[in-house]
Amino acid sequence: MSEHPVKLGGIHHAAYRCKDAKETVEWYGRVLGMGYTTAFAEDHVPSTGEYDPYMHVFLDAGNGNVLAFFELPNQKDMGRDENTPAWVQHLAFKVPDEEALLAAKAHVESEGIEVLGPTHHGIFKSIYFFDPNGHRVELAADIGTDEQYAELARVAPLMLEEWSQTKKAPRHADWLHEIAREEHAAKG
Repeated sequence: MSEHPVKLGGIHHAAYRCKDAKETVEWYGRVLGMGYTTAFAEDHVPSTGEYDPYMHVFLDAGNGNVLAFFELPNQKDMGRDENTPAWVQHLAFKVPDEEALLAAKAHVESEGIEVLGPTHHGIFKSIYFFDPNGHRVELAADIGTDEQYAELARVAPLMLEEWSQTKKAPRHADWLHEIAREEHAAKG
């Protein structure tokens, strides 16, 4: 088998739209501790040449990951894809463990932000909340074992194939839900 011609080295940055660049930079710094690293501001879009002034800000999300936002003052007000549920499109960030997840929840709530969770996903737990732009943010702590991750990797192709044929949830990883149910029952 030949080597693939595209050589990826990770995600350079993921970019989203924001309502106000300054507010967004301050919010991500205060709520999630992200450092503000870089900004580009232009009146013309470099790739197309069209006139569309923008501010493009970059935030350090840790481990070489960068989250970026565009403020576009001459465009229509920001919206969201009304045909996609609000829970689908989100930014998910990793935290070291469940203790850090609970500490993060307390901090985010202390900022006056409503938080959903923790939600148990079998191999990780998450909390959810919204940024000032309406983007859903998730913080996730991995809690699975090496064996569980290996089993998920093993059944992934089977699940995808079954899904593509039936458009119904395959049952190959039902054990994930059982783990969450057992923990919930134990907490009573």
